[in-house]
Amino acid sequence: MYDGDGTTVEYDARTVVASLVIGVFFGGMVGGVAFPTLPRLGSVLGFSALVVGVILAINRATRMVVNAPAGAVLDRVGTRRPMLAGFLLEGVAPVGYVLGLTDWWTNGLAHLLPASATAASAATFVLARVVWGVGSAFVLVGAFSTVTKVTTPENRGTWTGYMRGGQSLGFPAGLVAGGLVADLVGFRAAFAVALVVCALVLPDLQSGADGHESRLRDVPRLAFGDARVFAVGATNFVVRLLYAGVLLSTVVEYAAANDIRVGSLSATGVSGVVMAVCALFAAAATVVAGPLADRAPSRSSVAVPSLGVLGVGFACLALAPTLVGTITGVALIGLGVEGANLPLLAYLGDISPTDDVGKLGGVYNVFGDFGSTVGPLVALPIATTYGYAAEYAGCALLCVAAIALVARAVTDDGPVTTPRTAADG
Repeated sequence: MYDGDGTTVEYDARTVVASLVIGVFFGGMVGGVAFPTLPRLGSVLGFSALVVGVILAINRATRMVVNAPAGAVLDRVGTRRPMLAGFLLEGVAPVGYVLGLTDWWTNGLAHLLPASATAASAATFVLARVVWGVGSAFVLVGAFSTVTKVTTPENRGTWTGYMRGGQSLGFPAGLVAGGLVADLVGFRAAFAVALVVCALVLPDLQSGADGHESRLRDVPRLAFGDARVFAVGATNFVVRLLYAGVLLSTVVEYAAANDIRVGSLSATGVSGVVMAVCALFAAAATVVAGPLADRAPSRSSVAVPSLGVLGVGFACLALAPTLVGTITGVALIGLGVEGANLPLLAYLGDISPTDDVGKLGGVYNVFGDFGSTVGPLVALPIATTYGYAAEYAGCALLCVAAIALVARAVTDDGPVTTPRTAADG
């Protein structure tokens, strides 16, 4: 990270990142719980499939819109207060899930609107997911900004890996836990713990604005004006499209179509095992890829092979639709996802000017959330039309394109030239 005035403030990276890991773990966990629980709303509350789809997707759509403004706020006022507000919103959002299932709330809201109790319940869930999207935007962009500001290029990959590890483990923990953790502990209590810990530990990292920070309307030029920033963002788009979009959306049907079984487990059970393997290897990659990226001659020398591993994983799914082939494929995909994203995220921190760390982190997340949103929309239709083998082979080819993009664009560690500083020059 480049500091405009050359001054530095020392923070204990270990303590700061530990506090972030707690927060992003709980955030990922509640996000994971949503997927096995919210789809059941159709049968429980009488929601249509379209309404359930909107409830599941609206948080990510909200985050796409909020990412860039969140980055601008973080750059302007520092990371501490916006991140704490984000944690608070993430803690409040699950209250909406409870209210959406509560008769006195839905009946009262239905009387005020006026609308049916079912519509009032759906509106409550949608609003809760919107609140979640806003909160998670500040948390995720703030986590990147904080880690970037308390680390140096020599250790940024390692600490970014630990932060990403917390996020990576949180989502599958939520998938596995389902409603069990909510019943035993309660997500509001869990987020209260995260909020208190982060309030005590997170440093008040100010932007150090010197009048040269970019404005929010400059964000598109930040994204497309520097080939390196675009390459990092576009690669994140591809990775999230393939993992959170295609793989998560198709793995159940893929297992069923190829009669892949583990003991007596059905396709749904097999998909859970498969995703657990993928998540385990992704978490392992966060621990390994970070130090490798710090020691390697360049971040791309770790990212490029990892993209190759990701492509080989999808090729395994396309060419070997068996239990062994599937387990091998998803393990390679898990390694490739974090092995590619982590060094590129650290690289983005390396080239980010101090006053624009949040904005560039927001740009990165916009690309990723766009990929995660588009993926589910196209994955099943493509598989239905052309087959899973063709779709997964296409995913492997996308990895090849990402390799070419990274190898060509991620070439130096010079700071990004912002529109404001370019004008001053």
